[in-house]
Amino acid sequence: MAERTAMPAIVPADDAQAASAAVNVDPSQLLARYLRPGTLNLAALPPLSLYVHLPWCLKKCPYCDFNSHEHRSAAPVDSPPEPPFARYLDALRCDLEAALPFIWGRRIHTVFIGGGTPSLFPPERIEQLIADIRARLPLEPGCEITMEANPGTFERDRFHGYRAAGVTRLSVGVQSFDDTRLAALGRVHDGAQARAALSEASDAFDTYNLDLMYALPGQTLAAFDADLATALSFQPPHLSIYHLTIEPNTLFAKHPPAGDLALPDDDLAFDMLDRITQATEAAGLSRYEVSAFARPGHRCEHNLNYWQFGDYLGIGAGAHSKLSYPHRVVRQVRFRDPSTYMTNALAGRAVAQDEEVSRKQLPFEFMLNALRLKDGVELARCTERTGLPLSSIERALDEAVRKGLLLREPNWIQPTPRGYDLLNDLQQLFLPVA
Repeated sequence: MAERTAMPAIVPADDAQAASAAVNVDPSQLLARYLRPGTLNLAALPPLSLYVHLPWCLKKCPYCDFNSHEHRSAAPVDSPPEPPFARYLDALRCDLEAALPFIWGRRIHTVFIGGGTPSLFPPERIEQLIADIRARLPLEPGCEITMEANPGTFERDRFHGYRAAGVTRLSVGVQSFDDTRLAALGRVHDGAQARAALSEASDAFDTYNLDLMYALPGQTLAAFDADLATALSFQPPHLSIYHLTIEPNTLFAKHPPAGDLALPDDDLAFDMLDRITQATEAAGLSRYEVSAFARPGHRCEHNLNYWQFGDYLGIGAGAHSKLSYPHRVVRQVRFRDPSTYMTNALAGRAVAQDEEVSRKQLPFEFMLNALRLKDGVELARCTERTGLPLSSIERALDEAVRKGLLLREPNWIQPTPRGYDLLNDLQQLFLPVA
């Protein structure tokens, strides 16, 4: 788990199947298709972010459904002793260069380096990656550059090395400080390593994120209280807290935690959420998104762009993109398997799939993200980002207000406290009618 937002996107096909279709698509023809006339009319393009996916982990966690691939240092004799850093960075460079015509003339507002476990890459490799990005893309002054890091890959002064490499914000995947809970989650670090990593993150960075999970296998309310108190004792400028859920196609989906390690029931999970909201407020952290709490000036700009339905170019194995053009919004997916991705990216054809987001799907996709924001969003933003009139969501807005899930001002909407508690119900009101 990392500081990422689950985005609606096309479901990637098997790489072998996608390759046969994608390898015959000329990138210039793809771009011409994106630029042709259409039914939408976007008066202005939204801010653009860059997401870079580094896919390897020391160990695949049993709850993780991200595109991550285990790579142990104790690899078989016929395997390399470490991920192919140089080849992968070459592939990212080629991927980015091939993508430039699709975003020509646009500036990058934020960069997020996610995974996998990006902190498997040594600081000098991250420095090279950031230099490659800066050489090819115009970054906004003071551009936020976030990188995920796990305590299991922590070494003394390593985080200082990432700061020197150009990373401005670290997101530390602690998840828990309880050794029993960490073992049940399959994490490769223990509580002592988590504390040491946070101490160095605080020393090396002006701002960073602490990533915590709750409703863990066998977790009691007292155990969670201890985890939360430890997290807040570091006075983090930003805190992301996620409810552990069982996702399809994970080890936990096939073998759910049971017995003494059974997951807490819904009532206990709600009690934990109540403790989160109370304790974070007392500690000076304001909730600004469903799972995000921050001190003034420390909100995650990259995720804010997601939630406001901004654009993002995703490069790397399995990375997703959402890109707007004057008459359409499109999504792309890169090849998922790292080896397949590198082969195709080095040939200038990293995109395995692409599709245009349909008119009737756009309002739901906008609201799926925007309603996560506690303070709400301007209604004009919906028209600006989807190219559709407000009449496309008027009926759903009226129903949400009638049910007490949404507050509406002349040009502003905001979830009510009840709507925030029943966010899935609120979002589903905007699903396209069949």
